[in-house]
Amino acid sequence: MKKHFWKIEYSLTIFVIFAVILMLIPTQFIGSKEAAYISKWNETFHKMEYIITAMQAQADAEIVKSFKNAKNNEARETIMMTLLKPYLRITEYDELTKKYNPHFMNGTKVTSDNYYHFESLYLGYNGKIIGFKDIQDEEAFLPAFIMLFDMNGLKGPNIWGKDIFGLNIYIDGKINPIGAGWEISELQKDCSEDGTGVSCSHYYRIGGEFKE
Repeated sequence: MKKHFWKIEYSLTIFVIFAVILMLIPTQFIGSKEAAYISKWNETFHKMEYIITAMQAQADAEIVKSFKNAKNNEARETIMMTLLKPYLRITEYDELTKKYNPHFMNGTKVTSDNYYHFESLYLGYNGKIIGFKDIQDEEAFLPAFIMLFDMNGLKGPNIWGKDIFGLNIYIDGKINPIGAGWEISELQKDCSEDGTGVSCSHYYRIGGEFKE
């Protein structure tokens, strides 16, 4: 009889352990996958720092003049993309033509009238989607351009703060991740299921807690 009960208890223990493992595996898999996206984002940001520095070093008077004489945002965007494309290894043939529907971390769709909507999207190296947008303002402390990087391209989840990150480029050549300059409380609120997730681009780089 004791042997019989021991087998039942043993079987129940194995069942419980197996059930716990089944519950943990999806979470761990998703967490490790998104942690890998964050690692790729850090690498991408460092690469962009190098690219912008190299572009500044090679910029001549004609390039500077062309920016000053650009009549509108589209013209500036075209000039900047012409300079960036060789470094990013993209051409006009890499322009994204397939449907791409990014979302914010809180589940809302990025609509065409949103600040973080990008018309100019390209399929870049290692399968990334690269977005570029001119937003030059009269104020020097505001970004001149913003860029989007989807770490795994068209594959899901296509969510800011999950596999999508971005950066600001300023007229003086300085770059920083979106969210830089925000208060910690703002970063924590935005980089969560209740926020947009755009500031995760900076929050994770300064050691912010990864939200699964």
